This record gives sequence, structure tokens and C-alpha cells, in this order.
Amino acid sequence: MSLPGLQEIEAAAQLIYREFQPTPQYRWAGLSQRLGTECWVKHENHTPVGAFKIRGGLTYLEALRQRGALPREVISATRGNHGQSIGWAARAHGLACSIVVPRGNSLEKNAAMRALGVTLIEHGADFQESREHAARLAAERGAHMVPSFHRDLLSGVATCWWEFFRAVPRLDVLYVPIGQGSGACSAIAAKIALAHPVRIVGVVSAHATTYADSIAAGRVVESPVSTQLADGMACRVADQAALDILIPQLDHIVQVSDLEVAQAMRSLYSDTHNVAEGAAAAGFAAAMKERDVLQGMVVGTTMSGGNVDAAVLARVLSE
Repeated sequence: MSLPGLQEIEAAAQLIYREFQPTPQYRWAGLSQRLGTECWVKHENHTPVGAFKIRGGLTYLEALRQRGALPREVISATRGNHGQSIGWAARAHGLACSIVVPRGNSLEKNAAMRALGVTLIEHGADFQESREHAARLAAERGAHMVPSFHRDLLSGVATCWWEFFRAVPRLDVLYVPIGQGSGACSAIAAKIALAHPVRIVGVVSAHATTYADSIAAGRVVESPVSTQLADGMACRVADQAALDILIPQLDHIVQVSDLEVAQAMRSLYSDTHNVAEGAAAAGFAAAMKERDVLQGMVVGTTMSGGNVDAAVLARVLSE
């Protein structure tokens, strides 16, 4: 798969800015103090759906429209943020949208999708089972199955990092959480497009290691999922197309535990008064884990989503 280039990313930005303006990035003093070096945060929790995924949903459906291939219905699977992204974009194009989520999915993410007009279907014990069910439904209905990883998603998501790298050109290292890989792969696309020297570090949950295991093996390795907090990273099977991009381009991978993610959520809340869901806090958790080797560097991370259930947030903050 070829990566989106600069012209494509810039065109995607103009499309996205019809819906919302660039999200801010701030150098937070408290986080910098904890890390012992300069720390910048890109606030994707400030998009209209509270996560970076909306950028990809907009460019994916626009690409279908430009090809004259808009369907009557789109179907996809999600743990929440991708579903909101597709729901938002489908509503803008007047399309029916059905989203499959695992049983026991976040109540508030489910509610947010329904508020966008999504027909929510609960099926499967985990994301992989939901994704397989969504593909079957799409085939049965003649609907369009929106994948979790695709080049047309990357062109939109890359605008996040394009904004970040242009705003903070001094970045030395960037920590990016990996769910299905669109965030990290699009960061690589923006880095290459801008010829930016930043080192990109992938972050996975220690309780959902398919990407760490697959990158180490050089092929897809299915791994069990047991994270209770980082649902946005709860993937059992890596995507080969994403691996083909990540393996030669990532600096390295860091695994973070639920305990480390919870501490990062507390730190982000205390120091910025922003809410980060588990996967969104993973980047800062990884930076803290490597803080001893980061001294003197300009470090970037992202709050890639703020859609955490109130009960979960209350529990984490009280621990």
C-alpha cells in the first residue's frame, strides 16, 4: 500500500476543515515536569466526536463519493471511536449506517453512536468477532463494509500529525498508540510527506499484543486480549497492510499495562484537566516508561480520544 503524500494530506485537511478546525497542541508544564523534559500533547479529544478517527471517516466516504461509489448503507465494526467517525460521515452524506460492537462495549460510546443516527448491533465477545459479523452482514445486505484500516482512512488521519509536525517542528520523538494501526501509519505518512526527522514509537497494550508480536515475527500473529481499560487498543489480529508500513518505519514498540495506563489517565487529568480514555493515555504512559532515555528531547504524544465511561473514569481517578 502506498502512503498518502503531501498534496493528498493537504487536500484532506481542506475537506476536514469544513467540519472542524485544527485541534490544538500544547506544551503542558506539569506533564513536562513529570517527564523531565519538554512534552507536547496533540488534543484529538477536541474533535466533534472526541477522537481522531473522525478525520478518516470523512476522507473515506468522500473518496467513495468522488469515485461515484457511495452506497445506500455502510456497515463497520468498532469499540466506539471508529463507529462514531463512520456515523458522522454517513450522516453528512445521507447514508444508512449500521455499526457492530462487542457485547459489553462502552455504554457511553454506544450512546454517542446512536445519537449520530447509527443502528447499533451488539455481537461477539471481542472486536474481531464483531468485525467478522459486520463483514457477513454487509455481504448479506449488499451494503459497503468500511474496514478499520484502509488508505482512504489514512489520508484523513494523517492531517492530525501534519498539523502537529508543522506546529512543533522541533519534535524529536512521538509516541502513538496502536489499535488497528491507522494512527501510527498515518503519522509515518505525515513524517515522510514533510521530511520531518521525528522518531515514531508505537505503543500497544501489554494485554493486547498482536502488533508487538507480529512486528517481532514479521507476520501476523494472533494474540489474546485481556485489557480492561484500553478498549481502543483491544485488537486480537493485526492487519498485514498496516504491518507492511510499520515494520520498516517504526523506531520501536513499547508495551504498557493497564496500571500504567491508569496512572497516565490520572496524570493527564491532574495536569491538563482533560479527560483521556485508556488508549488515548497510552502514549504518555509509554513516554513515562522511557523517561530516563528522553532527557533533553522534545517529546510528543496525543490524547487520541476522550470517550471513557464516567464510571470507569471515576474508578481510575479514585485509585
